[in-house]
Amino acid sequence: MAISSVGKASKSRGQGPGVRGQGKNAARLLSPAPGPDPQNRRVPRLAPARGVTLIEMMIVVAIVGLMVGITFPAVSTGLDSVRLASATDSLASFLNAAVNRAERRQQPMELIISPKDNLLTLYSNEPGFTRELRLPEGIAIEAVLPVDPDDPHGARRLILMPGATVPGIGIQIANRRGTRRIVRLDPMTGFPRVESVNTE
Repeated sequence: MAISSVGKASKSRGQGPGVRGQGKNAARLLSPAPGPDPQNRRVPRLAPARGVTLIEMMIVVAIVGLMVGITFPAVSTGLDSVRLASATDSLASFLNAAVNRAERRQQPMELIISPKDNLLTLYSNEPGFTRELRLPEGIAIEAVLPVDPDDPHGARRLILMPGATVPGIGIQIANRRGTRRIVRLDPMTGFPRVESVNTE
């Protein structure tokens, strides 16, 4: 009987350390893993905001100013050409309307051309009828052809009679660049035509 009790005791002793080891492992599995210390956490650095420096802005302004300086003469020349073409069309239409009114209404028309004022005025014997055409800025009436030797720069008065021959006059206009056009009334057809003037 003593031998059996010793055997049981030895078995119980052999199993004891194993149970104790398994208990320690289970405790380790159930315990939470240690985390990093909040005081040792590194705050991420924000990237510096990118902006435009003063030198870069000055370079851009210089490039824009250079481009404007290069393109301004071409743009100015184009605008002067457009003004001259528009003034030529308006002048031809005004003269054509004066001739047509004299023929259709059978009324004499008085046309006054004033180079000093860049103004054309049309009158009729109909009460209250007056038409004016003022040339745009940058376009000037240089001469009324044929030139009157007594008063080359004075106002010219013309009478358009119904059924009569249209006076063969020409109005020479020019822009600031020196480009010239002549709007001339054709005595044969009675319609205005535009002529270019060579400045060479």
